[in-house]
Amino acid sequence: MAGKAIRARGVVQGVGFRPAMWHLARRCGLTGEVWNDGEGVMIHAFGSADALERFIARIPCELPPLARLDGLECLDLNQAAPDEFRIVASRPDGIATPIAADAATCPECLADIADPTNRRYRYPFTNCTHCGPRLSIVRAVPFDRANTSMAAFAMCPDCQREYDDPADRRFHAQANCCPVCGPSLWLEAAEDSSEPALGATGSQTRMVPFAPSISKAAGENPRAQVKPLMLRPAQHQRLDLKALAPDVGSMDDVIRQAAELIRQGRIVAIKGLGGFHLACDATNAAAVDSLRQRKRRYAKPFALMARDLAMVHRFAAADAAENLALQDRAAPIVLLRARGEALAGGVAPGDAKLGFMLPYTPLHTLLMQELDNPIVLTSGNVSDEPQCIDNDDARQKLAGIADFFLLHQRDIVNRLDDSVARLMDGEIRLLRRARGYAPQALPLPPGFEQAAPVLAMGAELKNSFCLLRSGQAVVSQHIGDLENAAVQTDYRHAIELYRQLHGFRPERIAIDRHPGYLSSQYGQSLAAAQGLPCLTVQHHHAHLAACLAEHGVALDAPPVLAAIFDGLGMGENGELWGGEFLLGDYRGFSRLGHFQPIALPGGSQAMREPWRNAYAQLRHYFVWDELLAEFGNLPFLQGLANKPLATLDTMMAKNLNAPLCSSVGRWFDAFAAVLDLHAERADYEGQAAIALENLAAPAFAGETAYPQAWQLNQMEGKQVLTWRGLWQAVLRDLAGGCDKAAIAARIHHSLIAASVESLCRLGRESAVDTVVLSGGVFQNRLLLEGVAEGLRRQGKTVLLPQRYPANDGGLALGQAVIAAAAGIS
Repeated sequence: MAGKAIRARGVVQGVGFRPAMWHLARRCGLTGEVWNDGEGVMIHAFGSADALERFIARIPCELPPLARLDGLECLDLNQAAPDEFRIVASRPDGIATPIAADAATCPECLADIADPTNRRYRYPFTNCTHCGPRLSIVRAVPFDRANTSMAAFAMCPDCQREYDDPADRRFHAQANCCPVCGPSLWLEAAEDSSEPALGATGSQTRMVPFAPSISKAAGENPRAQVKPLMLRPAQHQRLDLKALAPDVGSMDDVIRQAAELIRQGRIVAIKGLGGFHLACDATNAAAVDSLRQRKRRYAKPFALMARDLAMVHRFAAADAAENLALQDRAAPIVLLRARGEALAGGVAPGDAKLGFMLPYTPLHTLLMQELDNPIVLTSGNVSDEPQCIDNDDARQKLAGIADFFLLHQRDIVNRLDDSVARLMDGEIRLLRRARGYAPQALPLPPGFEQAAPVLAMGAELKNSFCLLRSGQAVVSQHIGDLENAAVQTDYRHAIELYRQLHGFRPERIAIDRHPGYLSSQYGQSLAAAQGLPCLTVQHHHAHLAACLAEHGVALDAPPVLAAIFDGLGMGENGELWGGEFLLGDYRGFSRLGHFQPIALPGGSQAMREPWRNAYAQLRHYFVWDELLAEFGNLPFLQGLANKPLATLDTMMAKNLNAPLCSSVGRWFDAFAAVLDLHAERADYEGQAAIALENLAAPAFAGETAYPQAWQLNQMEGKQVLTWRGLWQAVLRDLAGGCDKAAIAARIHHSLIAASVESLCRLGRESAVDTVVLSGGVFQNRLLLEGVAEGLRRQGKTVLLPQRYPANDGGLALGQAVIAAAAGIS
């Protein structure tokens, strides 16, 4: 008999890995033990040499759904074999192991809640080791029930038996519960709501809260029962809020009541997995418009939830890859092309895409089973603030938005926004990485094995941060825009939590070069307080490095070319960059080329008012009087008559709050403005550029680039891309009454062709054939696919972000690997 000590590393704790190994070992006729420790899972297995070989070979094939195997190491054992194979107690040694991401309800749990004979029939908090809450409920490591918000719920004997049985899929499922011992659900009316409700006779009655003592009782006693609002089935359009049932109703009744409220046009705040959402009927225009007004989110598209794929397909086109993404255990929002039945116009005003997700908790599943149409399911907050996660906080902050609250008393410890993805260039690519993906670790490429621990602070907008340790990079969930004070507080809390969860002590801190970024300022204060070196990392270099790390490019690999197109980032000498052609690796970069820098009149105001960018571009490329003489009848130029152009001219001439910037984001804004797309004001970042992409998409396949639209000039040793020809062609088409969709398509084709030509020329000069495309502008599908395809036709290898966003949400990963590389000799 032989023996093997087998070390498994990766996401192997709290995901059913030990029971899977127990089952496999028994099938292979082995004896031994398996346990958790600080490095992952250790297996001692004994049996014949053939049986051990079979067992080891099958381990990667027998992983439970949420597990990820990063490494498997085997050593011979020379000790006595036990009589059976068993799971033994954990042996913590102070080294933290990864926590799995929250996961959508698995098929087995869906079957449980659909089975009338099952004790979890229609129970909204059903979960097992294959699904359910993880990061959203954890307070500390190890990931044991006592360290989660489920500690408040003592398991009943039936749940405890499942928890203790290695043959059960709920073995050591830390969130295991049932209707007897788990969280409960109730419905409340907003206490300060003044919206009238229709009674049985059609008369209006003022809303009353559901049993005011309920919330206090539920908070003090996890098993507190509540009185549900009873709806009369015949009253499909009427709701009598005075008819409170005298008995305690089931949670099933509460879910049906919430669905009825949504059908009747009410806005319901729902406490979900990683935060509150605001829900309403997505086909009810009045409800959607009311939600926009109350939430003060006037333009940005709302996310949607559908019951199943069939419901999605009524309103949007989805191919096989998009269907798989919708059904993935991460359950992201997937951006799809609108097609078929129409939703309320306020769902996605001016956007040709719809962001759909499928139910990812039993609560959402049961709610959607009661509804015949999709619902808006947008974050439960006032615009720009973080999602509410606490019941009392939601009651206070959402009272003026929601009519009702669907609540439970399982605490959300860590806020998790919904992740967002889009199919581009044949792959599902993350635009926002949060629920379902964080805190999954990325194994670092060869060469980083001995890297010192790094804390990378991320960007100002779309912030996430990164912990680099032990050959892995752990990028946090999407935190948000740090301009908001509440988001800053959330950011600091999340950093401390991640440090505690991973037993992490950084030896260096990495920040963006921009001194005004609040993330940079906080990183500097941490470094000073802890006596650590603080490395500044150039913004676009970080985008490049993040893509290299995701693709596993080794530390000592040769440099690559990169086109990094985004809104803006600070350059090497304080300039504002955003349309960059770089040659670089983890250790450094050279700026080989860039877009023509153009003034941003008004600074940050130019980012909110696209007409300013258009005016600055036209002023740069043309003599103004000559331009007016030829194109003065164009609506855009006529509209400038009411603008403070003299002031802007002075600002640009004297460089007063009008910094030069090579941004492709502002380039898109400028062309969108002359096509009358959000020229006066962009209500959210990228709105004008998104509108230009939407306008171009239907005409794109039938158009080509404008001839002589760009020039590649040598300036101060750099290749500079200029656009006078493109502006002249666009203005002539507008003056000739050309279809604006065709013009938008030609603008895209021109940018694609110019980018490909620029990169190919730089590739010949540098003898480099691998190209990275990154930066937030490459979330434009037409641009990304066009440039990637054009480069491949020229024989280039193209690397694109996929698991980490091309936008600033992926920046911290790049900062971390650059800082780590700087410390490796």
